[in-house]
Amino acid sequence: METQTERLKGQDVLGGPTVDDGGLERDTTRRVGVRLIPLLFLMFVAAYLDRTNVSLAALQMNRDLGLSASVYGLGSGIFFVGYALFEVPSNLILARVGARRWMARIAITWGLLAAMMIFVRGPRSFYTVRFVLGFAEAGFFPGIIYYLGDWFPERQRARAIASFMIAVPLSSTIGGPLGGALLSLSGWLGLAGWQWLFLVEAIPSVILGLAALLYLTDRPQDAGWLSPEQRAWLCGRLEREREARAASSEGDLLRALTNTTLWQLAAIYLLGVSAWLGTLYFAPMMIQGVLGVSSTSVGLIIGALGIVGLAGMLANGIHSDATGERVVHTVIPLITTAAGLAVPALVPGRAALLAGFVLIYIGANAFLPVFWCVPTILLRGTAAAGGIAAINAIGNLGGFFAPSLLGALKDRSGAFTSGLLTLSIAAVAAAVLVLPFRTLSSRATSEG
Repeated sequence: METQTERLKGQDVLGGPTVDDGGLERDTTRRVGVRLIPLLFLMFVAAYLDRTNVSLAALQMNRDLGLSASVYGLGSGIFFVGYALFEVPSNLILARVGARRWMARIAITWGLLAAMMIFVRGPRSFYTVRFVLGFAEAGFFPGIIYYLGDWFPERQRARAIASFMIAVPLSSTIGGPLGGALLSLSGWLGLAGWQWLFLVEAIPSVILGLAALLYLTDRPQDAGWLSPEQRAWLCGRLEREREARAASSEGDLLRALTNTTLWQLAAIYLLGVSAWLGTLYFAPMMIQGVLGVSSTSVGLIIGALGIVGLAGMLANGIHSDATGERVVHTVIPLITTAAGLAVPALVPGRAALLAGFVLIYIGANAFLPVFWCVPTILLRGTAAAGGIAAINAIGNLGGFFAPSLLGALKDRSGAFTSGLLTLSIAAVAAAVLVLPFRTLSSRATSEG
């Protein structure tokens, strides 16, 4: 008896014949990538700048406002509390109203709130603005992961996600030198350098939010910028993949949230994010403290580390797509991150610190795009929107706990050693939790 999946192999969702032509596939996915990825990429660069520029600002801000390492760590991390609270609701709204309007709302709101950091005057206002900034940005990253899953077939997805997520390391490449230069504007028009940093880097977010409202398309069926043949092929391919994955997909959000696989993925992401973000927010202070260089030089070093992270992310994502393998391509980056955290903790000196940060930036950035391929395989529809958001929300709580822990341990011991070793153990634990997903990797490869 002919199955629904077999029937779909002969026609696409628009009612026309499916064309299994390599040239059509290549041209369609390239066209989708050229249309969508650049804007999403720029928006994510702006998002990462506005959430992490506090790490460079801290070189002046902590002194001006009298913030201790504990207060700074808590304030940096409290962003992720607001982020986690609104993550799932935000992504469910996106699934209902469409990516174009909701992504525009998110970007414009977070840009305006990021600029409000110039009015911070002490711990309470620092905590408040960071919290509402996270609340405003909630849903952006998982929304994009969900959105790309609606536009790219599975075997092109890791590369598409990597192309979008190179914004993470590139935000360091751009933000490091730019932030260092803006810090040098102290006193101009009565503003401190850290205030100029927050103000200038908030403006692109608002502009890009307006651009998203005019430029993005919610679904392939509505893509007038694709030819009829390209649109038919893409819709047909994506529909067949949904049918093929139906047996392993959760049909609704409630079932997805009671699935142990989702919680395993959330635990992996929580530990991996902790290892990365705990270090990220204190990296400028560590570099300046050990190397004894100026704020401008710190920015340039952070920029160079971003380039290293960019190379690691692209290489791992492309190789993972080429081999169809996901688990090893997730485990190795996590072990690399763990090693990078342990090196400066156990070996004193400038060379060890720089070597450690190179490993951290390579490992943490290589981990991200391959990991996010797995939820898009396991979850579909409303379950995908809510499930991906839940994984991201739970995982990003590591962005609250890790900086807070690192700051508290620094104030208590006077050094970052115990904090770095704790985060290294977290990365190793994440790698161990990934290993049971080896069968998923094999199945994905055989079905690709």
